[in-house]
Amino acid sequence: MTTDKGSTAGAGDRPVRVRYAPSPTGYLHIGGARTALFNWLFARRFGGSFVLRIEDTDVSRGKEGSVEGMTRGFKWLGLDWDEGPEKGGPYGPYFQSQRGHLYKEAALQLVESGTAYYCYCTVEELAERREAARREGRPPRYDGRCRHLSLEEQRRLEAEGRQPAIRLVVPDEGATAYEDIIRGPVSFENSTIDDLVLVRSDGMPTYNFACVVDDHNMAISHVIRADEHISNTPKQLRIYQALGWEPPRFAHVPMILAPDRSKMSKRHGATSVEEYRDLGFLPEAVVNYLAFLGWTPEGESEFLNVEQMFPQFALEDVNRGAAIYDLAKMQWVNAHYLRSMDVREITRRAVPFYIKEGLLAEAPDGEAFDWLVKVVAAMRERVKTLAELPPATSYFFADQFDYEEKAWQKYFAGDRRDQTVKVLTQARDLLASIDDFTIENTEAGYRKLVEDLGISGGDLFHPTRVALSGRTVGPGLFDVITLLGRRRCVERLDRAIRKAGAV
Repeated sequence: MTTDKGSTAGAGDRPVRVRYAPSPTGYLHIGGARTALFNWLFARRFGGSFVLRIEDTDVSRGKEGSVEGMTRGFKWLGLDWDEGPEKGGPYGPYFQSQRGHLYKEAALQLVESGTAYYCYCTVEELAERREAARREGRPPRYDGRCRHLSLEEQRRLEAEGRQPAIRLVVPDEGATAYEDIIRGPVSFENSTIDDLVLVRSDGMPTYNFACVVDDHNMAISHVIRADEHISNTPKQLRIYQALGWEPPRFAHVPMILAPDRSKMSKRHGATSVEEYRDLGFLPEAVVNYLAFLGWTPEGESEFLNVEQMFPQFALEDVNRGAAIYDLAKMQWVNAHYLRSMDVREITRRAVPFYIKEGLLAEAPDGEAFDWLVKVVAAMRERVKTLAELPPATSYFFADQFDYEEKAWQKYFAGDRRDQTVKVLTQARDLLASIDDFTIENTEAGYRKLVEDLGISGGDLFHPTRVALSGRTVGPGLFDVITLLGRRRCVERLDRAIRKAGAV
């Protein structure tokens, strides 16, 4: 295979129709989601159609619930398909298992034209020949022995009980070339391409054959897929040529690799879209991050919403090299969206995580929701995902909590205990006396108390935070104080003072 820099892609004369065609063997993983996103952005840029097609002819590999899992992933990301499962469309059905008549018609056309033939070789015979070729240092290529069988020979083999497959005639010489929108000119020597099996002996179409028949019958204009399919493209082009059909344009996007440049796996973190949802990532952030995994838009901003991506997205701007997955970068992007999106919307999305943690029994409304919004607003600058919000703010919901051991020892034990008890006792009386319990009033009272006692701010602020939350870090102290309210602050200060005095 040889490659060179590609040329500009355009909509051309054909209406833009792209497809994402997964096998139902699992859920929507991060690499598949990125490929689907590129298809979706390309379709939206040119006012075209994005088709979701399920390639489910290999029943043995199918997993129950996979289609539902994939469509949930699409919906969560906001990738709306124009045709496919749940929606239908003029080119349906959208499951390959329901399109068998189309494959049979195309296969018969090829056999009748002499560009395909019946092959009676068994799986065992083919395996033996491949092994012999390897031993002799020859490419393990099908030798074409069934290409010119007479009708009498075919009947004899069928009488033995052999069920034929159908193979495509591939020339031994020359090359099959195409212009890849991302990778440029690509060429494969025909001598490296087998006489492809189009239909197996059990009557089921192979991936490459069904893919061509479906893409043609669905009027697909551009095939945008992972670069692991590059070796399939010349095979599919041979099928297009044999059938006399115009092929779509091809674009192969780079793989997503783990930080160590190995294949992505569970050990590198979440791999399915729904796992990222459950980890508290925002779909807008995931889409933003995935778009930038291999695509370089104009400008320097690292944050684009889909409306900003539509007019900019171009396959020519997709990198040819592999993209490197970086969880820390993804969390950074997500943190940006947590800080910048409407806080009430962020709160609404955080509610299921609070319920899961047992901090809320049900979704709050009215004043309860307004209070939760304030809690989230105070903390969202300090977390990277929605799932981090409940544990980071749990002390707002439960009055009984443990104190961080190091913090307790530092402020409430040893030589500093008596001073801490003294200043917190006065702080407790101060807060109990404030009628208008606002950030401004509580902060003003605290700063005056620091001045009156002749101590540093840290001598009062730090032990107060530990007494109120059990922690040394969190939102602004006076945000914590006002969110807890006067009664709860007084009770928590009393609790810490009693515990320190009992030591």
